[in-house]
Order: sequence, then structure tokens, then C-alpha cells
Amino acid sequence: MADKMDRRRFLQRLLVVSATGALGLDACTSKPAPATSTPRLAASPSSPAATQPPALTAQLPTATNAPTVIPATQPALAPAPTVAPAAATELPAATSTAAPAYLAVVRGPNPAELTRRAVAAVGGIERFMKQGADVIVKPNICTSYHTFEYGTTTNPEVVATLVKLCLGAGAKRVRVMDFPFGGTPQAAYTKSGIADAVKAAGGVMEVMSSMKYRSLDVPQGKVIKKWDVYGDIMDADLVINVPIAKTHGDAGLTLGMKNLMGVVRDREGMHARGLHQAIADVATVVRPQLTIVDAVRILLRNGPTGGNLNDVKKTDTLIASTDVVAADAYATTLFGMTGKDIDYIRLGAGMGLGEMDLTKIKIEEINA
Repeated sequence: MADKMDRRRFLQRLLVVSATGALGLDACTSKPAPATSTPRLAASPSSPAATQPPALTAQLPTATNAPTVIPATQPALAPAPTVAPAAATELPAATSTAAPAYLAVVRGPNPAELTRRAVAAVGGIERFMKQGADVIVKPNICTSYHTFEYGTTTNPEVVATLVKLCLGAGAKRVRVMDFPFGGTPQAAYTKSGIADAVKAAGGVMEVMSSMKYRSLDVPQGKVIKKWDVYGDIMDADLVINVPIAKTHGDAGLTLGMKNLMGVVRDREGMHARGLHQAIADVATVVRPQLTIVDAVRILLRNGPTGGNLNDVKKTDTLIASTDVVAADAYATTLFGMTGKDIDYIRLGAGMGLGEMDLTKIKIEEINA
């Protein structure tokens, strides 16, 4: 009987222990299990709680590093790759706007193209004029006796192209004028072929009026201290001096500085005072912004009026510079001379009007 009672008590206690284990209670005290049991479960590699923290840890760096992902992909998305080619295409444009040539010599068979290339080489017509400018082109229209083929008159295509360039750049008007040596201005303008060419280009031929001359002080003058000069030449926004290169009985050669005699009233008085110094004196106050020497044809003998085609040499050349002394000095080389051989060039250089020594300047030679 005692044995049955002991077995019964043993079974009852066993049931109690099993029940308390299933409920998470301490088998001895019937109290809740200590909190330290949870970390032990979390540390178990086989439990779900053990795999959860690594999953969270893997997500956290992704979230916190998200802002740095954008910079990592930025170069591919940003315009940086396209900026470099854009800068590369802009560089040639910047370098193409090189400093204008001090003196340009252009050679080729087309007078209009020679003119365009010469003007471009010295900086383009925009360098010399503004929108709405009043422009005067001063060629050499010597007489009413001969056409330009005789080498005594500036080439009409050269003059007309200058008119077009100026009007195309926004000039208000472009006038062409000279004081011919022989015949009436109207007849000389027509015979030279310049009148028709200028009209077709949109310019205006102007007969120089005796009422427009005004007395002008010549502070640097050595033989001329005051002289009558055509007022519009002094007032124009831009004056382009376009002589033809030819021989001259008194001056040796007619070039840029000599061509300015066409804007003064008393040319005989200049001869009387000493032609070469008088030419240099006038050039100190009459200062065209651009000189273009027409050497498409040059007159080798019997200048300035010519009359024999055998005296003409076709050289298909144009000389352009802002420095009239330099332009004239180069033009002398077409006649087998130097600037020192023509007194007004030498005197002008000595008065600081420009550079006569061609070895001291940069010359750009162009084949058009």
C-alpha cells in the first residue's frame, strides 16, 4: 500500500514539473523565468532571433549610405561629360580670333576676294566702324582720260567691295570721292569705272564741294602749319585710304601718304613748300584708320597719268594696314625699292607716323 502511495506521489510531482516547464516557470520556485534567458535564445544560431539582427544590420548601411550612392553615379548623369566637348569646340573659335595682322599682303586673281581677305586679316571691317557709321572711301581717281586698266586709277572692284563690306556691317552711308588731276570729277568717276561699281554696291559718289574745305592747324608740320582740308574727311567716322601703286614724276611713287593730297585744296602750294615734307606734314593730321594699297595693276613708268598699257604690270596684290607708312614701305618693294628710297615715307617714319622697317613688323602673307 505504501508502495502504491509513493508511486502515486511520484507521478503527481512529475506532472507538475512538466506543466511548469511548458508555462515557462521555474520548476522549483514557480516564478517567471529570468530575463537572461532571452539573450541566450537570441544567441542561438538556429533561432529566428539570431538571423533577424544581421538582416537589419545589412539594411542599415544601405539606408545610411544612400546619399553617397548619388555622387557615385553623378558623373554619368551630370552634364560633365558633355561640357568637355563643348569647351573643346569653343577653343578653336577663341584661338581663331587671333590678333589682327600688322600688315597683310594678299595675292590672287580676284580683286573682290583680295579685298575681303585683306580686310579680314587686319581685323575685319567691324574693327574699324560702328553701326550707323558715316564712311568715306578715298581712292585715286586720277584723270578722265583712261580706264583703270592703265594703272592710274584704283581698281573699281576693290572700291565696290569695301563699300559692300561697310554697308553689310551697318554703315549709315558710304561715300566715295576724290579730286581728279585732269578732267571733271563726274567724267573721271565715270571713265574709271568706279562710279558704276559704287552705285551697284549701294554707295554714293560725291563730287567734292569747294564750300566744304576748312582751315586746319598742323601742329607737327615742318613746312605746313595750317592748310585747307576737306571737312567731311575730318568728320567721318571711318576713312579708308585706297591708293593705286604707281610711279610719279615728282614724288617717285604715289602710294598711301601721297594719295592724301586728294583731300587738300592747294596742292600746288605743297609742291612749292617741298613736296615730300608737305606730304608728311598733311599725314600728321589726316589719319585714315585703314590703308589698302591697290597693286592689282601697278604703273611702272610715266606716272601719274600713264597712257601706255606696256607700262602696266599685273601683280594681283593688295596690301592692307592701319599703318600707312608700313603699307607704303611694303609697296615700294614691288618696284624694287625700299621705304628709304621715297622721301615722304622716310620723313613720315621720322615723324612717328608709322614703321618703315619691315623687319620690325609682323607681315601676314595670304594667297587668295
